[in-house]
Amino acid sequence: MQKTTTGTSTVTASEGFPALGVSELTLKALDRAGFNEPSPIQQAMIAQAIAGRDCLGNAPTGTGKTAAFLVPILEKVDENDRRVQALILAPTRELVIQISREFEKLSYGRRVRGVAVVGGEPILRQQRMLGAGCQVVVATPGRLMDLMARHAIRLDKVQMVVLDEADQMLDIGFRPAVETILKSVPKTRQTLLLSATMPPEVRELAQTYLVDPVDVRLIREDEDATIPAIRQSYLMVAAERKFELLIKLLRREAPPRAIVFCRTKRGADRVGMLLRSEGLLADTMHGNLSQAQRNRVLQGFRSGRLTILVATDVVGRGIDVRGVSHVVNFDLPEDPTHYVHRIGRTGRMGSDGVAFSLVLPDQGKLLDQIERCISRELEADQVEGVPAPPRPYFRPQPRQGGFRRGPGPRHNNGNGNGNGNGNGNGNGNGGGRFPRRAVSSSQGLRRRRDREPQGAGRG
Repeated sequence: MQKTTTGTSTVTASEGFPALGVSELTLKALDRAGFNEPSPIQQAMIAQAIAGRDCLGNAPTGTGKTAAFLVPILEKVDENDRRVQALILAPTRELVIQISREFEKLSYGRRVRGVAVVGGEPILRQQRMLGAGCQVVVATPGRLMDLMARHAIRLDKVQMVVLDEADQMLDIGFRPAVETILKSVPKTRQTLLLSATMPPEVRELAQTYLVDPVDVRLIREDEDATIPAIRQSYLMVAAERKFELLIKLLRREAPPRAIVFCRTKRGADRVGMLLRSEGLLADTMHGNLSQAQRNRVLQGFRSGRLTILVATDVVGRGIDVRGVSHVVNFDLPEDPTHYVHRIGRTGRMGSDGVAFSLVLPDQGKLLDQIERCISRELEADQVEGVPAPPRPYFRPQPRQGGFRRGPGPRHNNGNGNGNGNGNGNGNGNGGGRFPRRAVSSSQGLRRRRDREPQGAGRG
């Protein structure tokens, strides 16, 4: 873990939450919510944020970033003032709802009110909730802009702003809205910016709107941006046998709860229908569904009525469901940084997880880009009865001392040594050196007509 560069002493996990300067009321709420020891991002950020410093933080998805900013907010808001004092921006409806649930848990015992505002819900009802007064607002940028245009919310008393999953917000085109919102709150505010990845656009936003921030980034540019506890593998497959491989993989793994990612809405619908035809408890979630439909599907997934959720990036990356054991990339993401968010749905808060990626023979370059992005080689895997084409490589030949490998493959017929060329048996796992920065995989890739449009389903 990187230490912050301030003069404060480093807090160790063994000292727990009391050493971070939180109140007894917050300690009771943390204990009631099941927080025993602070995670690394909570250790690094909570005390600095309570002290009033701007913070720039990154950590693998699923490591407790939400509590890292909610605890300082709860410590600092004035319970007797019902005006908006803290504003949290998140890219998706699902993430806003997740943050709101965490807020309800951690605000236990306090007279603090929070309101979630997202698209897809009646705006008049949200206006009434805001009119009743609240100290904290959690919002998607689009819906917040609508409310600002209606003069339904005042931001002149905001003292803290949180930009959660900032890379996602910029990736889906919310930068103009975010900048408009930031210009509408007082300049003398505290700003916390959190992100799973730190592309140049996020660093530029931080330089513009954060003042002398404490650097609580736990992932350096040349480090693995994913959670080490997640076993990550790829499976080469011919296009015509892709769905057959998915079915056999799911039956081999028998996941208690899995998310299958597809690139398009139409593709997600087709995969969901085929999974149900095979007798699997699956349903689909994407931006074409109404908020009520999405809530119903997500509730079925949480309750165990569904064991497989087929989702697109637009909604899938905001899903926080306990016990997701497997993530399957039925379609590789076009942007390698999306891979980090996808597989972060499993292995959350110290749990183990498994992530599989299905790779077509002409996607070798995209797979290389993903490995460069996360500074980690995925292990080759193969399912019995489905032949694996050789993996093409578009990077330097293996040399001693490349990036670290993940855990060994569980079902690999190859010898595990890797020859850099792939032989169809899953043994092409050479450990080459890569450049540190990922290349945008959108170059040279043909976009599907039915690909989910950017910003769909967001507030």
